[in-house]
Amino acid sequence: MNLLTPSQSMFRSVNPATGETFGAYRLHDGVEIESALARSSAAWRTITAAGVERRAQLLLSLADRLEANLENLARLMTLEMGKPINEARGEIRKCAATCRTTAELGPGWLEPLEVPSPARASRVRYEGLGPILAIMPWNFPFWQVVRFFAPAFLAGNTTIVKHAENVPACAEGLEKVFADAGMPDGVLVNLRVDHPTVATLIADPRIRSVTVTGSVRAGRTIAGIAGAAGKKAVLELGGSDPFIVFADADFSAAVKTAVASRHNNSGQSCVCAKRFLVEQSIAADFTEAFVEATRKLAYGDPLDEKNAIGPLARADLRAGLQDQLDRSVAGGARMALAGGSVAGAGYFFAPTVLTNVVDDNVAAREELFGPVAPILPFADEAEALRIANGTEFGLASAVWTRDEDRARRMEAGIEAGAVFINDMVRSDAHISFGGIKASGYGRELGKVGIHEFTNAKTVWVG
Repeated sequence: MNLLTPSQSMFRSVNPATGETFGAYRLHDGVEIESALARSSAAWRTITAAGVERRAQLLLSLADRLEANLENLARLMTLEMGKPINEARGEIRKCAATCRTTAELGPGWLEPLEVPSPARASRVRYEGLGPILAIMPWNFPFWQVVRFFAPAFLAGNTTIVKHAENVPACAEGLEKVFADAGMPDGVLVNLRVDHPTVATLIADPRIRSVTVTGSVRAGRTIAGIAGAAGKKAVLELGGSDPFIVFADADFSAAVKTAVASRHNNSGQSCVCAKRFLVEQSIAADFTEAFVEATRKLAYGDPLDEKNAIGPLARADLRAGLQDQLDRSVAGGARMALAGGSVAGAGYFFAPTVLTNVVDDNVAAREELFGPVAPILPFADEAEALRIANGTEFGLASAVWTRDEDRARRMEAGIEAGAVFINDMVRSDAHISFGGIKASGYGRELGKVGIHEFTNAKTVWVG
């Protein structure tokens, strides 16, 4: 496990509920990095020769092992990044379900595309590229990896994971599950490396492409390095998803879903409701109901099943969110539900609801990565679209209305990678996921996502 004392390590496991360090992991050295690249490259040749049906079987085996280890993996996730235990179990189940869906539907998505042309026959084949460097975040330490890996592997790629520095135990746990599932050595390799080494990895000719889930700054930096090396990158970056509620919506369902969406993973999700746009005639009632429902959410020890909200994952993240809240209030926002940093052990942050949020307020412009919910009233569809599109982000959005024509107009007008009508924003194995603008580019999951890391090879038969 490469456990060392904290003073010797860069990657540390810190329990965000207590602030206590319970593990430290050394960086991999040059010999280990070379071994990882060689193993990943060799595994690519192996799985390419094995064929798509064999790769599908291995994904089903991985699903079985994830479910068999559900409790241990969920507890590890909760201890290392603070996810409430019930949500941690749900994350592992979603990983397993995605492996199964991809194994079932993916071979059909990868069938060659027959194309009418002047040739006797012409088609496009979809073939894997080789080892992919996956730079992964801490907030969904298992799901983020599996979400990328399942379709990329089925398409015929291997993965080297540079995971977030605060979830090294989750990274090792995932690598072990892959081995236990019978994945060939090198199919998924966990590397603990520093930022300069990431650039070296991208430049290595054995790395064929890069995928990044993380901050806007980090994603753009990696994309620049990949571009300089002539390699494709897929970026899933930040989001400030609007949750738009019209007066004709199912009010109770909208409130219930809004509260759940904002507080998923203690508010630490790229794709979740972050700004609540509510038609003026129901704004006061919505705010009252939202505050009342949020007030009932229990927060505290994430291993306690009664708690819906755990701590934020790191001390610096909590400090940053508190700074955003302070600047929002200084800019005129009012706390309909007063929360913020909680004194004592751990990195807890009490749920907060903001009103009187105008366009240039911090809460309306920046991504709030934690349980802070700004509510913004609007007068009509045009204003709702203006506010919804008024940030640099464009990941996902939700629209609540019973008017199908209005829903269609909003669907067309919102600048985002996804629009959910009368439902919660999410990612799902059946359909593509990704954003536009500062939220990134490229897609994961579904038929579109499985083609991202393939060579679309034209075959022309004369």
